[in-house]
Amino acid sequence: MQVLKDTITIQKEVRSQNDLDYDFLRKKGIEYIESLGSALWTDYNAHDPGITILEMLCYAITDLGMRIDLPIEDLLSDKESLAKINQQFYRAADILPNKALTALDYRKLFIDLDGVTNIWVRAYEKEVYVDCKNDRLTYNPKDLAALPESQKKSFPLKGLYRLLVDFESDDASEQAKVIKAIKKCFHDNRNLCEDLISVESVRQQPVSVCADIEVETTADEEWVHAQVRYQLQGYFSTHVYFYSIDEMLQKGYSTPEIFEGPVLKNGFIDMQELKASELRSEIRLSDIINIIMEVPGVLKINDISMGNCDDDNVSQSVLCIDPDTKPVLCYKSTFNYNKDVLPLTINTKKFQAYLDQLEASDLERKQRARQNKLLTLPKGTYRNPGSYTTLMNDFPDTYGITPVGIPGKKTTQRKAQAKQLKGYLLFFDQILASYFKHLEKMREVLSCSGSLTQTFFTQAVPDIEGFSSLVKEYSTAEELLTDTLFGPQDNYQERRNEVLDHLIARFAERFTEYTFVMTTLYGASAEELVLKNKEDFLRDYSTFSGSRGLAFNYYKQPKEMLWDTNNVSGIQQRASRLLGILDYSRRTLSNSFVDLYTLVNSDDETVYRWRIRNAEGKIVLSGTEEYHDNFLATRELYFAVLQLIQTSVYEVERAFEQGFDDEIIIGNIQIHHSESGKYSFDVINPEITDTHHKDYIIAKRFNYFGSKETLKSAILELLQFMKYEFTEEGIFLVEHMLLRPDVTQTDVDTKTFLPICTDECTTCEPLDPYSYRVSIVIPGYTFRTYNTDFRNYMEQVIRRELPAHIMAKICWVGYRDGEVPEEENDLVQFEQAWKKYLFEKTEVAQEQPQPEQQELIRILSSLHNVYPTGRLYDCDDDVEELSGKVILGKTNLGSL
Repeated sequence: MQVLKDTITIQKEVRSQNDLDYDFLRKKGIEYIESLGSALWTDYNAHDPGITILEMLCYAITDLGMRIDLPIEDLLSDKESLAKINQQFYRAADILPNKALTALDYRKLFIDLDGVTNIWVRAYEKEVYVDCKNDRLTYNPKDLAALPESQKKSFPLKGLYRLLVDFESDDASEQAKVIKAIKKCFHDNRNLCEDLISVESVRQQPVSVCADIEVETTADEEWVHAQVRYQLQGYFSTHVYFYSIDEMLQKGYSTPEIFEGPVLKNGFIDMQELKASELRSEIRLSDIINIIMEVPGVLKINDISMGNCDDDNVSQSVLCIDPDTKPVLCYKSTFNYNKDVLPLTINTKKFQAYLDQLEASDLERKQRARQNKLLTLPKGTYRNPGSYTTLMNDFPDTYGITPVGIPGKKTTQRKAQAKQLKGYLLFFDQILASYFKHLEKMREVLSCSGSLTQTFFTQAVPDIEGFSSLVKEYSTAEELLTDTLFGPQDNYQERRNEVLDHLIARFAERFTEYTFVMTTLYGASAEELVLKNKEDFLRDYSTFSGSRGLAFNYYKQPKEMLWDTNNVSGIQQRASRLLGILDYSRRTLSNSFVDLYTLVNSDDETVYRWRIRNAEGKIVLSGTEEYHDNFLATRELYFAVLQLIQTSVYEVERAFEQGFDDEIIIGNIQIHHSESGKYSFDVINPEITDTHHKDYIIAKRFNYFGSKETLKSAILELLQFMKYEFTEEGIFLVEHMLLRPDVTQTDVDTKTFLPICTDECTTCEPLDPYSYRVSIVIPGYTFRTYNTDFRNYMEQVIRRELPAHIMAKICWVGYRDGEVPEEENDLVQFEQAWKKYLFEKTEVAQEQPQPEQQELIRILSSLHNVYPTGRLYDCDDDVEELSGKVILGKTNLGSL
């Protein structure tokens, strides 16, 4: 019988801590010496100078190990500010919470608002009826009365809600203010494909409670009465309390449990208490008896009864409460008190003062919870972990390498020997100094918000007597020394990518597939682009990590928050960062940085040319050829952009530092120097070596520069723009639920419904075009989105990141504005219709701006995907290139 092996685990503590063990290091050092030089070196006693050197190195390593072993808060502390640790880690309140996802999350958000005692979320029920014969929808079942049952279907709309509110105040104007705040809060935190229909005051069911209570002789009867009324009121209306972070920890909750859900301004809510605060379906007399008996000062209950307020002389042990109704104490409720046989009269003013005091204590509790919501980060002590002094100063004076100098007679030989030993030890000094410097810089290297441009570090070794006679041209400037010693070895992009991969993995995220896809598109330059994408991802992670299911806020928004805005869904933000889309704002994507324009050439043919403008509208790059279709022009445009992206800033900086007098090629940029002394530059095709070939220069900058400084500045600005600003990409997301006709009405125009295809209800396809459905519209003409591999990857990411219950239709559409007639440009038409619809929809509640809604539905329903065009590959032509050819499974014949 096979025996199961023990579970293999990865130990959390993997350090051997041998770096702290001097004896271990000394022993290993001697073993290494024996293995290398035992034929020449046989004396390993303490008096041997070589062993002395070994011992000094061992002590230096233990010093390094000790500093590595310092508390992490000390290593992250900075000399200028001990609060640097706050910049190294996300606070729990920033990274652990998420936007509202569940009904309980929404309840927490609303209870946190002023004026709300409690609130309950209910599904809004609305049935949609399907005419299977005519493929139309309606809210009115009477519209289908003439159809046979086999041609009638129905489905409920899902994701619509109504809220039942227990207001703190009975004043109508105050309640109106609270309702307005609730609606704003909901739309600020609205889930994708969900919406709010109504906010209502919860109905009340009066309950009469009559009790004869005996209290202790020393009890304050007004205080007892106030406690009884207060506790019963809490039992009926199920109060929810706020707690501070310390109180939640004392309750036994872990930090992730405490910060689960949305962030509240008034502290934290116990989820178990919140679950228990649902509207009661029944009131039990036994519960009321227990509540009264637990009030301090109560001896016993002589008599008690309970019933509906309208049912006189009817006492019940269990009272059923109507659905979605809150029980309240009826005005007929009476509480009589006595001490022994002496009846008591309650002082109304004193009782009310006590009751006010109890209610005020709730406000004080909320205030305390509000002021104690954050976990305090440990405060470290700055230990200066990078400080280092030379080994030489710790040697015995007899070696002659300490500040004391050479003891005794200073012969030429002794001076030479001392200098030789100093030079030998400087090698170890520099290595150790670099290790200590790396330890100091660790807080910046591993920072999510780090902006380092190097990953190797060193420092000058101080305090060496007669140092200038040992080394020539040894810079004490750290940056220059680091560049001299580590410059050729510092593959910054590769090492920085590895560090970012480590940081990203801590959030259980990954960029592996994305890196592979980008490498196939951009080649070697992908590393630099992916590095920027990872930095953007980490920088914004706290923003979108908790809002992946969040929808955009469409309700009562100014126009600037509806267009040219970052007010977009969480999935758009998150997917954009995962896909390296630089700008995820909702904007007019067809208005591109690119001008693809037509002109008539000398042969009376219509041809295409291209140019690129920067954010200020200035032309920064222009094509050199004329093309007979826009596909070829676009392909050449992006080929030129790719050559610029593949030119590194480092290459440019280094070329200008080294200097040049005449023409020079830097990366894929060729610089010209005219006879007049002015400079210009072109973008070249690196695959063509013949400088006179017509395709050698693929793009030009039609500007001249009077000096190398202005030329360098122009090139660097162009590279910065192309690498980090130039983009034609973006994502539009339309929630179908927002396009529904007014659900508060029954008779609505059937033309305002989304079109459906039922196939006479003979298939099992879902009939509901609204519930948890979205349409995602993406420009299909950009360099990456025109590539079928990137499209496939992008679709995978979007579908993976969408909440699992939401179905997406992804459309790759359109052209740049002006490339084709507007009526043929799906993207332009969609952008115009979506923008107009949003501007009108934001001002209404459940109604629809019908002209704008119907136009948007028409365009959404007629969007055509744009596919790469080409012609069939000729199998007999061995020299034909695959560019522009149709490959089965990857392209469509023609354009749709």
